[in-house]
Amino acid sequence: MPIFGNQYAQLPERFYTKQPATPVSSPNWIAFNQNLATELQLDCDVLSGEKGLEILSGNMVAHDTTPLAMAYSGHQFGNWNPQMGDGRALLLGDVQNKVGQHFDVQLKGSGPTAYSRNGDGRAALGPVLREYVLSEAMHALGVPTTRALAAVTTGEIVRREKPLPGAIITRVAKSFVRVGTFQFFVARDDKEGLEKLADFSIERHAPDINGPDKYVKFLDRVVSSQAELIAKWQLLGFIHGVMNTDNMSVAGETIDYGPCAFMDEYDPATVFSSIDQFARYAYQNQPRIARWNLGVLAQSMLPILNEDEEKALEIAQASIDQFAPQFDAAFRTGMLSKIGIKTEQDSDFELAVELLNVMKEARADYTNTFRALSRLNLKNPEIGAAQLPLTEWINNWLRHTDGGDRVDQELMRSVNPAFIPRNHRVQAVIDAATEGDFTLFEELMSVLKTPYQDQPVHHAYSLPPEPDERVHQTFCGT
Repeated sequence: MPIFGNQYAQLPERFYTKQPATPVSSPNWIAFNQNLATELQLDCDVLSGEKGLEILSGNMVAHDTTPLAMAYSGHQFGNWNPQMGDGRALLLGDVQNKVGQHFDVQLKGSGPTAYSRNGDGRAALGPVLREYVLSEAMHALGVPTTRALAAVTTGEIVRREKPLPGAIITRVAKSFVRVGTFQFFVARDDKEGLEKLADFSIERHAPDINGPDKYVKFLDRVVSSQAELIAKWQLLGFIHGVMNTDNMSVAGETIDYGPCAFMDEYDPATVFSSIDQFARYAYQNQPRIARWNLGVLAQSMLPILNEDEEKALEIAQASIDQFAPQFDAAFRTGMLSKIGIKTEQDSDFELAVELLNVMKEARADYTNTFRALSRLNLKNPEIGAAQLPLTEWINNWLRHTDGGDRVDQELMRSVNPAFIPRNHRVQAVIDAATEGDFTLFEELMSVLKTPYQDQPVHHAYSLPPEPDERVHQTFCGT
């Protein structure tokens, strides 16, 4: 195995609490992501064996790792919580890929920490499998995300609404620094801490940035990366479910897969999270909430943006004002690609918006509608149009695109997946695994590796749920 580093452990001690994981009784493998391990130059033979199982279950501290729980604050559903932190996660250290980029490796579900707030620090099997499936699916779909390196059962029971089997996921990120991490230091009037955190983040995520205005440039970079990320979520129908500021990464990656899910029927008001009682994090609200969170980041960085408070506010506002146009541009380009248009002409985007309105009225499946359009015979569309309940829109689409000559269906198939981790399929995986059967998990993971390819043998995985299969709520699992 390569030597682990831990750049975060080189920061002052008020950034974290060092501690080992709490050992478990009888760990067993669920999955080991060999492809990711190879990318990170890890010794797969060692890490996927008995020694690796001990390390990734928290029973052994690997050589040169420095397990620590990170401190941070955050707004949870808009409510301020000044003292949070990793309540059930431990950062083991960082490794480098073949081009020298650093990635942090973290155990989640490894036991209580100084920030657990009376929690058990453990994770149930269901949330671990959901995070493993969803994060790897998002990667395959081309969305920036934390990755799943491994998952293990612990042989122990965790207590939630009912007793459940315990598990631990090992996840990998460019870093686990969040908006809430910056909030932690500004809440303590710790300007030096802010500067050190920003310097760490720049070195890790934006090493090309330098100069006296480096913190302004970094804020701009975070805004831009989040605009691109949220546009990708919207284009795929992904709903995060708990967009608290402590769940927004400054690396521009999707992080903290809790009550997340993909839409089946298109409805902008869709909410899955059982704890989102006022639909704060509904699908249609995600861009607005992302901007709100970035406003919190900008506010947290005010002391290091400029010594003059009014000037700092002007700088912060100018940076946040970039979000909407950048998101709109990314979403617009992406939506045009979804209907096969490479070069925009008058009213093309309005045509795409019209499709969304028709889909909402028809309660059409979001993913399958776009995929079906990418397969439609444009020279003889009548049969497909009738099956899709989109006859009028398809006629407008063809008329507007010169009889379909401006439609690139290969482009459409590259951005409109045939397969997503449908909520009822994920739930079936969890239900089977809770009974000790991981066959469905392994099959679903195989299907989701190539989501943009037709896989006729796995056609059933592309189907929306039957009425009795629908999963209306998802849960955090904390």
